[in-house]
Amino acid sequence: MAQWIHMYQMLQCLPDDTVNSLYPPATFPIEVRHYGADWIESQRWEDFSMEKMEQESKAQTLLEQTVSMLQTIAQQKTDVVERMKLMQISRNMAMFQPQPLQFVVMVRDILRKERVLISANNAPQYQMYPSRDNMQDVEHLGAKVVEVQNIRKKMHQLQEELNWERQNFERPFQQNGLDSARAEIQKLQNHIQQLEFNVNTMATKRFQLLKDCVDCLDLCQSRLITRLKDWRWEQHKAAIGHPFDDNLIPLQNWCEQLLGMNGNLRQELMLIGERISDLQERLGQLLQVLIQSSLVVDKQPPQVIKTQSKFSTTVRYLLGEKVAPGKPVVLKAQIINELQARNLGGVPGDNVGELINNSAILEHNTASKSTCATFRNMSIKKIKRADRKGSESVTEEKFALLFSTEITITGCDTPYRIQMISQPVVVIVHGSQDNNAVATIIWDCAFSERVIPFVVPERVPWRMMCSTLNCKFTSEVQTQHNLDHYNQHFLAQKIFDKPDFAEDFSNMMVSWAQFNKEVLPGRPFTFWQWFEGVMELTKKHLKTYWSEGLIFGFIGKQHLHLILKDRPNGTFLLRFSDSEIGGITIAYVSATENGGQKIQNIQPFTKRDLEIRSLGDRIRDINHITYLYPEFPKHEVFKKFYTGNGLQSQLYVLTFKLNQAASRCSSLFFFSFLKQSLKFTPQWLRNRWTTQEYKQIPKRHQGELVTSNQPPRLRV
Repeated sequence: MAQWIHMYQMLQCLPDDTVNSLYPPATFPIEVRHYGADWIESQRWEDFSMEKMEQESKAQTLLEQTVSMLQTIAQQKTDVVERMKLMQISRNMAMFQPQPLQFVVMVRDILRKERVLISANNAPQYQMYPSRDNMQDVEHLGAKVVEVQNIRKKMHQLQEELNWERQNFERPFQQNGLDSARAEIQKLQNHIQQLEFNVNTMATKRFQLLKDCVDCLDLCQSRLITRLKDWRWEQHKAAIGHPFDDNLIPLQNWCEQLLGMNGNLRQELMLIGERISDLQERLGQLLQVLIQSSLVVDKQPPQVIKTQSKFSTTVRYLLGEKVAPGKPVVLKAQIINELQARNLGGVPGDNVGELINNSAILEHNTASKSTCATFRNMSIKKIKRADRKGSESVTEEKFALLFSTEITITGCDTPYRIQMISQPVVVIVHGSQDNNAVATIIWDCAFSERVIPFVVPERVPWRMMCSTLNCKFTSEVQTQHNLDHYNQHFLAQKIFDKPDFAEDFSNMMVSWAQFNKEVLPGRPFTFWQWFEGVMELTKKHLKTYWSEGLIFGFIGKQHLHLILKDRPNGTFLLRFSDSEIGGITIAYVSATENGGQKIQNIQPFTKRDLEIRSLGDRIRDINHITYLYPEFPKHEVFKKFYTGNGLQSQLYVLTFKLNQAASRCSSLFFFSFLKQSLKFTPQWLRNRWTTQEYKQIPKRHQGELVTSNQPPRLRV
């Protein structure tokens, strides 16, 4: 229950959305975790994975025990509400009866996520790799191996004593007396028989122990391989913001321990003196799997790679300290396509690309105890693309880097061929393709299958998409402030083009085309292009505003009018523009000519606007907005974001208005007068012209402006 105690303390600080995501109300409510904490933490959830269908019967038993545990706790509750709630939860778990493995893997993943959260909250005693149960298994295996070694040593002593007694038995006895000689011979025979019995008994025990050790080693190694796969999967998910512990030291220690025990067991089998082929073959297979599974891509290459551009990646070998000295180990990298990635063990396909600087030496770092090959200046010189289907674009085609080498481990005569594949990458030739390539990677990281690389569904439920967007947004902006229910509902309305839909979108299916193939209705951009623009703007210019809850964010105009319609004039809120990429606008209540009210939106501020002048200063400049929704005085809320003084602010506004007037004037005299006026404005306040503003100036006056690669300015 120790893990739940730490987790329970953290729950007070976690957003409701995070808690509901961790403990899904429909499948594993938080009540189950709370009331069943002791029992849940005592079970071996780590033994299960979706790939091991033979575990289904064990999973079924564990599911039934969970239901029984809940029903028992429910019966003990005196509060009828709690009792009925727990009974209902236990009945709901019947949904997992057809797929009990899904249930136990879900609980396993929940416990893992808890450990990540606890670890991130400065609780190092809960390291994710490996779990205490797994380490106990390794310790148990180590004790068994020591027992085998002790039995072998004792057998050796007994065998020496037996050889000595046999030698004595074969010597002629002195005939001191017939009866005494016979008694001495009989005593010696009995002793020899007892020694032979003890040796045979120990030999039988040693053989059984060796078999048990190999079985235990097989189990421990299966768990290790599962954890390595989980580590790679969590590294894959980290691209969309999922928590990820990249510490490989515990896994490396685990690999080294199992390698050492495998070597000890092979040595014990050789010392038996007779060949036990089945155990030797099993140990050989386990050794090969361990050696080939210990190669990991520690630092993944960029998942969007531009041709002719340098990039780096690091491959780590977890058994590096056991590599045989002598010839250096050289890793080579090659680029492969989707088909080749799915058939790594098959016949090698055609070369699909040319890599520069695609080899690196495996080097050991004594300080960090790591053995890595770092590709520092790799580059894709050219790429061969597959035939595209229909409207598929080049940014939807995925590749991967394949790292391979031949390695020899100390104590092993045979060299082993090892290889490891990177996460999917998209290869582009121009920076304008970057946005669409990132969308392909996000869809893959969020929704791909674990078993077959690169396979992704065409459609996913909105609840999964929504969770992905929230996770990506918070990790990219580096904030703890999540997208709230209103934000999520508006995003759903936008991607499904249902602005009037007020029901739950959770189970509606969203397609890849809706995400980043089809443009939004009435817009020249896709949903992802628009969302990514908002994310970039927030990350670079609005992080603090967003984190402190000053930005309402994603909100539709209908909802906007609903919440502002009864507010006093001057009430405003900050919302992301839904008409252009990467813009934030101010919606505010103002008076009409007949004394009524209307909602108005200021022209959105873009990244370029906020580089010229911060959002806080722009809010200060606008006098007719006074209260941040619902009723926070703007100078109290935004004061800390103000820069400069009021005079500077007034000069800025004056300069802006002069520029606007100059762009509209038709009189050369008045235009010249305005230019002269701008001479009295400090250089840092002179407003830069946008291309659109420049085009609005009469052509006969455009020659008066300086034009270059920079935005046009008035020549003053």
